[in-house]
Amino acid sequence: MSSSAERVQTNQPSTQGVTLLNQNKKAVTLFGLPLTWFFVITALTLVIMYTGNLPGGMIGSLLIMMVLGELFGWIGDHTPILKTYLGGGAILAIFGAAYMVYAGFIPDGTATLINDFMKDGGFLNFYIAALITGSILGMNKSILIKVGLRYFLPIFGAVVGAMAVGGLLGAMVGFTLRDAVLVITMPIMGGGMGAGAVPMSQIYSELMGNDPSYYISMLVPALALGNVFAIIIASMLNMLGKKMPSLSGKGQLLKGFEYKEEKPSFDIQKMGIGLMAAVLFFSVGSLLAGFIPIHAYAIMIIVVAITKVAGIIPESILNGANQWYKFVAKNWTFALLFGIGIAYTDLGTVLEALTIQYIVTVLGVVVGAVIGAGLLGKLVGFYPIESAITAGLCMANMGGTGDVAVLSSSKRMELMPFAQISSRLGGAIILLLAGLIIPFLV
Repeated sequence: MSSSAERVQTNQPSTQGVTLLNQNKKAVTLFGLPLTWFFVITALTLVIMYTGNLPGGMIGSLLIMMVLGELFGWIGDHTPILKTYLGGGAILAIFGAAYMVYAGFIPDGTATLINDFMKDGGFLNFYIAALITGSILGMNKSILIKVGLRYFLPIFGAVVGAMAVGGLLGAMVGFTLRDAVLVITMPIMGGGMGAGAVPMSQIYSELMGNDPSYYISMLVPALALGNVFAIIIASMLNMLGKKMPSLSGKGQLLKGFEYKEEKPSFDIQKMGIGLMAAVLFFSVGSLLAGFIPIHAYAIMIIVVAITKVAGIIPESILNGANQWYKFVAKNWTFALLFGIGIAYTDLGTVLEALTIQYIVTVLGVVVGAVIGAGLLGKLVGFYPIESAITAGLCMANMGGTGDVAVLSSSKRMELMPFAQISSRLGGAIILLLAGLIIPFLV
């Protein structure tokens, strides 16, 4: 009888084992929500959008950008080839949004709403202000001092490498040196649309004739395609860093100076202080840009860095700015990337540029920038991969929008201050260089 009871007990499933199995099994979530709930939210959002009842301004824009941005981001980060080789969620959020506009899947009113929110509403500036302020104020002071003065050598290496490799490959596939350097290399390395291609078209118009709009139509495809390659190569560099750890600082730029940030305990009031600090520093940068002929982002970086090094900022502001930056990066990155796809990415322009010769030359420019920045970065004591990403790829992308995409693709958002140095001050160097070399190439 006892033996029979033991056999019956043995054949029954273990309740404890099932409980442990369920505990070990991770529930699939999207944006921290169960999939079912996220899809219910997505369905409601689409109904609101397609019935023309989307609220105006920030509310409607953020709803679409967060829901569809997180959806595309999740799909991109869970699609094998896309997540491994093509930038994952970052690139799908951008080009998924751009395709929806191109194919007419986004109503014109919604596209206009998001475009206005991104540009006139200043959401891109709001996001970048949080990242710059929080990442610099949360940075180790010694690292900030050691890195700053050495950074321009890798930028110089990126420019030389881009011109050399881009010019060589361009000549091999049939471009003239003028076209390879002025029409392709310069706009790619020029700091984006507003700070690069637009003023560059004015310089070209003054020195070579023709209307600025003529040059804009030539410069934009190179800029857009270069941005695509920068995002893709950023993801590949992240993979390389995992396979060859000696080349990577895992998000730290300066070699031989390791710093582990303490995990903060988040405080809602301090996050509010951080928000105030971010918009204040951005406003100070804009104020000074009215008197100093440098982009507001670049001035903002300098002001934030000086206050950090001088040690005049209270600890509550330092902690608050760091916490606010982490909140913004965690919750709004895919939303911002979706907005970039709507407001800043013309898929038709990118597709028109896709000739083999053009693709080869643009790829050569971006690869040359990576090689030059990586090699000279190593020379001054930087980790080659972080140097290649910041001084190389963030020179070769679309400015502030490209910086977000590249750093998101490479999983190194903490490098935003150096990315902005590349996009803004580096872009200013390219404009100056364009003015100097055009007389020798025309």
